[in-house]
Amino acid sequence: MNNKMRNGIFTKISFYGILTIISLIMIVPFLWMINTSFKDSTKIFTFQLIPDPFRWENFLEVLKSTPFHLFYFNSFYIAVLVTIGTIFLGSLAGYAFAKLKFKGSSLLFLCLLSTMMIPVEVVTIPLFLFMRDLGLINTHVPLIAIPILGPAGVFGVFVMRQFFLLVPKELEEAAKLDGCSYFRIYWSIMLPLAKPAIATLTIFTFLTSWNEFYEPLIYINSKELMTLPLALALFTDEVGTKWELLMSASVMATVPLLIIFFFAQKQFIEGATMTGGK
Repeated sequence: MNNKMRNGIFTKISFYGILTIISLIMIVPFLWMINTSFKDSTKIFTFQLIPDPFRWENFLEVLKSTPFHLFYFNSFYIAVLVTIGTIFLGSLAGYAFAKLKFKGSSLLFLCLLSTMMIPVEVVTIPLFLFMRDLGLINTHVPLIAIPILGPAGVFGVFVMRQFFLLVPKELEEAAKLDGCSYFRIYWSIMLPLAKPAIATLTIFTFLTSWNEFYEPLIYINSKELMTLPLALALFTDEVGTKWELLMSASVMATVPLLIIFFFAQKQFIEGATMTGGK
């Protein structure tokens, strides 16, 4: 074995070794969360590789002490609507910015992207007053409309535009020769080709909406309208935090995200690579 081969093997071993160490560091909080979710309240901060006693009852207590199924439903349907709206509007605008050249399109796109730099706290009060005047406080409408028309929507436009820029012009020109309208080209040609980008945007948008805490805290007052991130705060009071219940609820709240990523990971990786390829 020559020096070049030995150096190549050493480089690979070092690379994968570093990745393994980083992965272990990142996964430790999740392992602690799962481990704590099965512990007794008196042994929360005691190191136990396998909790003793092993309490499945923590999950049942979460379901009995709070309307957790309602929080789950609220988070799920809000995240689904935000994701669908972001993908639809983002893909429409992304196609327009990528393929429909019009005067001022670059400047308009730059202005659109610049809105992502505005901290959400700056616009919280104007948006709250606007929603209050519309009578939408303590409803789920702000939690759906604001992300779609705000940062999540702009991010969706950026991702879809970057993907559509990679689509060959010949496909669009051939469709025009066949008499297709712009919307027909978008719907029948561009969207089917954009599955990797859509998968990427779906994961990012669903994850962001599912974990959103700030906006529900501002707009929601009723317990029955709470989303999961807001509901997790119910396990903390003046006395302290019920760690075993909080971690059990957190485990249940994490499951949908793992399922979505598991089924869409291939498209997610492909889409993330292609949208950054430009």
